[in-house]
Amino acid sequence: MGKAWIFGDNIDTDSLAPGKYMKLGIEEIATHCLESVNPEFAGGVAAGDVVVGGRNFGLGSSREQAAAALTHLGVVAVVATSFAGLFYRNALNLGLAVLTCPDASRIRAGDALRIDAEAGRIVNETTGDVLVCEPIPSHLMEMVRDGGLLPHLEKKLARQKGNA
Repeated sequence: MGKAWIFGDNIDTDSLAPGKYMKLGIEEIATHCLESVNPEFAGGVAAGDVVVGGRNFGLGSSREQAAAALTHLGVVAVVATSFAGLFYRNALNLGLAVLTCPDASRIRAGDALRIDAEAGRIVNETTGDVLVCEPIPSHLMEMVRDGGLLPHLEKKLARQKGNA
């Protein structure tokens, strides 16, 4: 369960990982995550929190640092009305759950959310609302739980070597 941070439509990758910091490490990039939209976000977000957006979340460049900054800050999921395709796949590959939810706008800042990504269900513990979203298939959620694509593949290879 995490606290909701609300953002609007068309949050782009430059807001998530500002270009002027791209030559620096993810630790520094993350401190500037979403500062153009909410200067308090990077300093106030806590492990387990959830980012909630509107339409076309993550549009713009294909920079993986956009999703990496969120995971570095401890965000466990992004819930939005819709996502830019490259951001959506980068997020999953980096271990960040992304849920498409037509009713994301019903979530308010600070609401406590319990997310079951595989069932496609969000329970707003603050309001009692239950929101339906597109479920994330179990094989992709296994990858997210493993920390992303590379850790997931390393885990699979280690299991195969152990069985050889």
